[in-house]
Amino acid sequence: MILCCGEALIDMLPARTSEGQDAFAPVPGGAVLNTAIALGRLGTDAGLWCGLSTDLFGRRLDETLQSAGVSTALCPRSDRPTTLAFVTLSGGHARYAFYDENTAARMVTSQQLPRLANDVSAMFFGGISLAVEPCGGSHEALHRREADRRMIMMDPNIRAGFIADEPAYRIRLSSMMARSDIVKLSDEDMEWLFPGISEAEVAERLFSGAVTSLLLVTRGAAGATCYLRDGRHLDRAAPSVTVADTVGAGDTFNAGFLFGLARANALSRSRLAGLSAVVLEDCLTLAVTAASITASRRGADPPWAHDLDSIPALHRLNALSPSSA
Repeated sequence: MILCCGEALIDMLPARTSEGQDAFAPVPGGAVLNTAIALGRLGTDAGLWCGLSTDLFGRRLDETLQSAGVSTALCPRSDRPTTLAFVTLSGGHARYAFYDENTAARMVTSQQLPRLANDVSAMFFGGISLAVEPCGGSHEALHRREADRRMIMMDPNIRAGFIADEPAYRIRLSSMMARSDIVKLSDEDMEWLFPGISEAEVAERLFSGAVTSLLLVTRGAAGATCYLRDGRHLDRAAPSVTVADTVGAGDTFNAGFLFGLARANALSRSRLAGLSAVVLEDCLTLAVTAASITASRRGADPPWAHDLDSIPALHRLNALSPSSA
């Protein structure tokens, strides 16, 4: 199982009533929930760890996750409200206004960390849950506890307007990235974290530690790059699609890459470090393709496994045996 750790919330998306009035439509969302949903839809065994509310929105989140095959068994439950994110779109790009005080996801504490079974082979961390307390400290504590036991991918998915304490947040991200096997950053994240520093130099900094094997950098319609510890980098262009909006596209990229690793039997630190460039290129292809499908749809609507059936990269990964990856 890949356990996704971070927020689940309700995106309030712009809509129109039948009378033509402006409105908002509630849709399950949150960066980490989107990644978990995408993994489940692609047929990967996935779970979520996040505080879930017992209110009507929390029940809807639970139902949405389970309908995609994502386990919510480890999620702490409370009667606190569900986090809401009001979304505005400009040129297809999303901007968010969060309503998060005293919510079920926000108030998860380090005393509620889950006990993980051996079937949890990999973990994914990120999103706004790292930016505020007490949930930020709780997710960091879980990451620290499990970093030596399981392969970890991290995507901070920075929302600058949501950060409560920028210096502390930067320290947290730096510490967690250094203990993560895979770090994914959008070009916007890169500029916020490392202004004026080249991607190659950022990769060199991350690889100076003993853990990180891959740096993934996404650039929306311009595609993505995978940096390797040996100094090489792999580029993949994004498929050309008509973009409905970008909500959930980066989250789906994460799921697509992890899906590829799962198909390559590479959800462990040792196997990840030994992967060939050919296999990593195929994982990158799945990631950008899955993300482009989400971008072609309104809202965070990740692809299902059958949407990727025709991609040669998937068939090559499916043909790998555990010893050949």
